[in-house]
Amino acid sequence: MVENQNGRHEMMILNRNTVRLSGVLNVESFDSEEFLLETECGYLAIRGQNLHMKNMSLETGEVDIEGTVYDMSYIDEGFASEKTKGLFGRLFK
Repeated sequence: MVENQNGRHEMMILNRNTVRLSGVLNVESFDSEEFLLETECGYLAIRGQNLHMKNMSLETGEVDIEGTVYDMSYIDEGFASEKTKGLFGRLFK
């Protein structure tokens, strides 16, 4: 997990339909139901319906995602839940 004391990670959610993020280091994977992002504060999973990336600039670390957001969670290393195992299992096949 990446924790940068000099970096900054912010999240703004507008009406559960738009997520604006800063401090994004990498977009690991995405589809219309799930995004996995590496941020300054660790991995962030965003789940929902009809998700799509509206804006992305990894140079500035900013990402905008639109769609209906159902769930957002940080995934810590060593966290052993079935949901996380499924997510990483699909990612690292």
